[in-house]
Amino acid sequence: MTQAHPHDSHAPDDIDVLSLARTMIRYDTSHNGEGADTLPLARTLERVWRHAGVATEIIETPKPGNVHFLARIPGTGEREPLLVLSHSDVVPARPEDWRHPPFAAEETDGFLWGRGSLDMKGAGAAFMNALLRHVREGTRFDRDIIFLSDCDEEGGWYGTRWLTEHHWHRVAAGAVLTEGGWTLADQDGVTPMLASLTCLDRTFGAVRLTASGTATHSSRPLPDSAIARLAEVVHALSRIRLPVVLTPLNRDYFTALSQGTRDPALTAAIKRLLDVDEAAGPARDRSPAGTADHAVDRAELDTAAQEVLSRSPYPGLHEALLRATVAFVAQDGGLRANVIPGRASALLQLRFTPGGQSPQEVLDHLGGVVSAYPGIRMDLVGPPGEPPDDTLARWNRDWSARPSPIDSDVFTAWRQAVALTHPGVPAVPALFEGGTSGKPWQDRGVPVYGMYPYVVDNATLTAMHGHDERVRVSALRQGAELAYRMFRSFSVHKPHRGSGITYAAEPRGTGEDRPAGELT
Repeated sequence: MTQAHPHDSHAPDDIDVLSLARTMIRYDTSHNGEGADTLPLARTLERVWRHAGVATEIIETPKPGNVHFLARIPGTGEREPLLVLSHSDVVPARPEDWRHPPFAAEETDGFLWGRGSLDMKGAGAAFMNALLRHVREGTRFDRDIIFLSDCDEEGGWYGTRWLTEHHWHRVAAGAVLTEGGWTLADQDGVTPMLASLTCLDRTFGAVRLTASGTATHSSRPLPDSAIARLAEVVHALSRIRLPVVLTPLNRDYFTALSQGTRDPALTAAIKRLLDVDEAAGPARDRSPAGTADHAVDRAELDTAAQEVLSRSPYPGLHEALLRATVAFVAQDGGLRANVIPGRASALLQLRFTPGGQSPQEVLDHLGGVVSAYPGIRMDLVGPPGEPPDDTLARWNRDWSARPSPIDSDVFTAWRQAVALTHPGVPAVPALFEGGTSGKPWQDRGVPVYGMYPYVVDNATLTAMHGHDERVRVSALRQGAELAYRMFRSFSVHKPHRGSGITYAAEPRGTGEDRPAGELT
């Protein structure tokens, strides 16, 4: 018998987007590095979907409690299925660092606060609300629509890579919609100025810097301290700016941003950046070597880019679109106050732009800095047992990915929904600065698109994976409406109530008496 969970009280007929989001957030699905306990949340999602008459399935992984949940709305089969992908796990949160408890889902000052409110339980609630509204209305889609709440997106070994390798027949699709593109607010923090649907993710890798020195008693410090050496090279790397490279996808994005903003200074700065980039020639035709002409191009581009970033309400986001980035994410060294350690290390995450600097070029750039500091080693970090050459080859394969097409019915449906929801706001394909769990489908040639359907400001965006994560309640409701309009484009007809159309073969119910993993 399934043990009750304190948040199992969600009424199965309650599909209000705010109510769904609050319930999802209240389940602490923090990923501790080895998976999260997503089963209680999956059971609640199961009850809501099954109450609506939709077939569901809970797919167990080798780690107990770490499960994938899916619901399938059958369509006419005229098109291949659309997979709507919304991960259930979240990064950990320290309650003492938050103004509002991270798993209380408080609604205060017009915002819903909590871990996952932005990334991505809020988006999952918007997708789920939109689809269940259509189900209630009797909408018939031209394709199956699969709602997948996946685990291990924030790390671990049993995420969508494992799922597609072991259960492809359950999640095979013609297109995927997941997290990604932002609808950015203008200077007032509320009025949308640009909507984007991501068609490609930046890729990532990691390196570890290790400093060596003399291990000795802390009463006799020596000049070759490992920790001090590490600090010096980390400081040096924190000051570098990798080359600006505007890919065609990013040129289109910044062109649309210049049209959407109401700030003439930002418009002018973007125009200068685009002009300098066009004069320099196609991004990948430029030599990475240090020729004089190349140095001029780089200096002018960097100056123009810095002007854009100084004017942008979203400098962190837009820098991530302009160049590869280096993030300092973890360090270790030393155990006791009376011991000077002989080793200290720092973990750096690298993000690469497909079509921009290659992983090898980024590594060469970093290596040129690190080589100036004696006693420092830089190693590639991959899965246990993966040789460094294979790690680099994998990074290069990922970096070689191409954008999903924008002439697809999914992209068209999104753009039409934006026009209805945010009239006059530019709607543009974009690069996602992060990564998503849609990659296993992309690797199989399936188009993957991404959006967070709500309007965000920079403070909201910065809180993602940070403290005081939140989403504006009005934006959450508007995002659910945008998703509803997008899915409506895939309908073939809307029968009247009582037409006899059903979505599952068995009666509605909680399903508590059937084994997890059994498709109904």
